[in-house]
Amino acid sequence: MTIFILSVSEHIHSTQRIYKEARRRGHTVEIINHLKCSIKLGNDKPEIIYQGENIIDIPDVIIPRIGVSAMRHGAAVVKEFEMNGVYSIASSEGIIKAQNKVSTLQIMSRNNLPIPQTVFSVDPESVSEQLDLLGGAPIIIKLQEGTHGSGVILAESKKSAISIIDTMYSSNTSILLQEFIKESNNEDIRAFVIGDKVISSMKRKGLEDDFRSNIHKGGSGSKVVLTPEEEQIAIKAAQYLELPIAGVDMIRAKRGSLLIEVNSTPGLQGIETYTNDNIAKAIVKFLEANVQTKL
Repeated sequence: MTIFILSVSEHIHSTQRIYKEARRRGHTVEIINHLKCSIKLGNDKPEIIYQGENIIDIPDVIIPRIGVSAMRHGAAVVKEFEMNGVYSIASSEGIIKAQNKVSTLQIMSRNNLPIPQTVFSVDPESVSEQLDLLGGAPIIIKLQEGTHGSGVILAESKKSAISIIDTMYSSNTSILLQEFIKESNNEDIRAFVIGDKVISSMKRKGLEDDFRSNIHKGGSGSKVVLTPEEEQIAIKAAQYLELPIAGVDMIRAKRGSLLIEVNSTPGLQGIETYTNDNIAKAIVKFLEANVQTKL
């Protein structure tokens, strides 16, 4: 099988893990920097240009590792591969939807998956009323596009919340507001979905003075067993976003587990370290079972 990993750097841990496992299992693997891909349209057949040369040998599969900063261009490159019949572990549409927290939550809500109470608006005249819809402070303020815990703020009072939201609105920054789930205790759960199964899951615990549980912000992790309900939430969330492989984040509240985010490019370092699960190998085995190689 010929595999292209779309990644801005060959030195990123998750990129290297997938690359090495795929090579170990006998596949031909190339790491392609999607930022150096150009798409030429207007001819009989569109062309994908890489570093000034045509990519002639279309692969069997692509593994997009698309970050927020390069999301639009990266999704366009993925789309072009898809239109050439190449299988992708993350659809171009799924990448775009997952990167936008509002789009994700709208899809989840429409499909009756449990999410925190959420408000998004661009009306600076109704900030106080928006907060009241969520029961007042404390409240979580999130950038609509962000990752690794960046762009997530806890406003502990109504006064501070109004000040922060006013600043965001005045700078034309897209945000959403969410209820603060105190009983989550600075913890969340990452479920790693491959196909129709959760193949690994961990609990992430934030620093004592940080409500965020993200490991990139100094938190820690441990292996966790999901309830059947949590497994179904994770699997359905990935399917609704057209993501055969995804990281699904949830928090445990008194009323049950709530979905907070879906990641189309879930990292491997933290979850493989804390669970000892070989997720990179599982990804490659999934491709072996589900992708028909070109003759």
